[in-house]
Amino acid sequence: MLDISQCRRPEEIPQKSEAKFRAIFERVATGIALVDMEGRLIEGNPALQRMLGYSEEELRNRAFGEFTYLEDVMTDASHWRELVSGTRDYYQVEKRYVRKDGSLVWGLMNVSLLRSGNNEPEFAIFIVEDITERKQLESQLLQSQKMETVGRLAGGVAHDFNNLLTVVGGYTQLSLLGIGENDPLKGNLEEIRKATERAATLTRQLLAFSRRQVMDLKVIDLNAVVKDLDKMLRRIIGEDIELRTILANDLGRVKTDPGQIEQVILNLAVNARDAMPKGGALLLETTNIELDEDYARYHIGVEPGWYVMLSVTDTGCGMSAEVREHLFEPFFTTKEKGKGTGLGLSTVYGIIKQSGGNIWVYSEINRGTTFKIYLPRVEEEIDSLPPRDESESLPTGNETVLLVEDDASVRELAAQILRNQGYTVLEAPHGHEAIRMARDGVEKKIHLLLTDVVMPQMGGRELVNQFRRLHPDVKVLFISGYSGNAVTHQAMVKPGERLLQKPFSPTTLAKKVREALDR
Repeated sequence: MLDISQCRRPEEIPQKSEAKFRAIFERVATGIALVDMEGRLIEGNPALQRMLGYSEEELRNRAFGEFTYLEDVMTDASHWRELVSGTRDYYQVEKRYVRKDGSLVWGLMNVSLLRSGNNEPEFAIFIVEDITERKQLESQLLQSQKMETVGRLAGGVAHDFNNLLTVVGGYTQLSLLGIGENDPLKGNLEEIRKATERAATLTRQLLAFSRRQVMDLKVIDLNAVVKDLDKMLRRIIGEDIELRTILANDLGRVKTDPGQIEQVILNLAVNARDAMPKGGALLLETTNIELDEDYARYHIGVEPGWYVMLSVTDTGCGMSAEVREHLFEPFFTTKEKGKGTGLGLSTVYGIIKQSGGNIWVYSEINRGTTFKIYLPRVEEEIDSLPPRDESESLPTGNETVLLVEDDASVRELAAQILRNQGYTVLEAPHGHEAIRMARDGVEKKIHLLLTDVVMPQMGGRELVNQFRRLHPDVKVLFISGYSGNAVTHQAMVKPGERLLQKPFSPTTLAKKVREALDR
């Protein structure tokens, strides 16, 4: 027998279907907009309202195109015309929308045409998925890949150029030491020396950006670095900018190159000063922070864990999104011609990355800028740092130095400098020759092994390991101009070892050799 209580009247079916679709429309997490053929919003669901930041009343009857970011207005114009003309019933496109608060949101938009019973276009259904996080990750990945490619090129150029600068600068200083104050050539030589120093600065910046410099890693207290730079920072930024510091009392330790991290802070301070031509405030703050898996998921290259954060905030003019996108690229600058090389922030980027950290910038026009630097926290004891030596005198000695350098010009220059200072110098063009000399024996004891890090046949690190089996007491000073990523990792200066960076001057070479011998 038929239970008529289970039967539904025909008019109940569309009512229940409408209720079902209304529930879906109201509760689905994806934005849905019903748009008439003139492009005006008939209705937008709650998800779309949340996405754009407008209420239902504010959205109704407005042209949907009004919410499109200006640069994306033409993205789907041709598709929409085809939809209206009836030549297509569906299309998909990605575009940006401007929220009520002015921020941007990326949407993956699927547009379908709904026709009436007589096949006439009635209205379009826009299904808009918020893909802002995905686009941000894509942008970070592309930027990271671009920076890596440019870095490889920059590092290769800087490596070859460093050897040339070492020779030019070295012989220039030797010539200056050998002539009198009134010599007519003194002015010319001084100009060559200054130009060489400027070029050397550029190559150091390129190597820092490319992450192909050998870093002298030390465990340091970042608070101590900030405090030591206080006077210098105040001179750099000027009296019309207030310098404030908020330093965490229980700040963890980090492992990085102390000289390089000083350069990071100074570079950021210079940029902050330039962003505040009428004065303002500069705030340096340190704190311990844990970056969890959620944070790492949305920031390319970040490993979850404990970090020490250094933030540098100014109250200056701020930056647009377009400027932020290119900020860390080498030679990109917003300054007037002749006012900057465009390598300051790229240097900062490379140093932080090579230290295993990350750097992010937050900025808006007329609202200032904050750089946040995250360095991995370590539990090792703080290393003692040698005092600064700013004298220009060349120390002397009478010890025997074995100099191993594959570039003949650099080797001849270094040997001449050291012989002039009283040292006995033995020369080897590569590691195998140095081992042969050590194995066959020499008349005098070898006190110092002065070796390049990256050489054909045998690198500096392998040479030291083999050499110490024959001469366990020999002291070591590494020379470095460039190293690829894998070699850089292997050639990191270990605690107790010293490093001489190319291009070096006769003064720097003599001091480093004396320091290594006197340890």
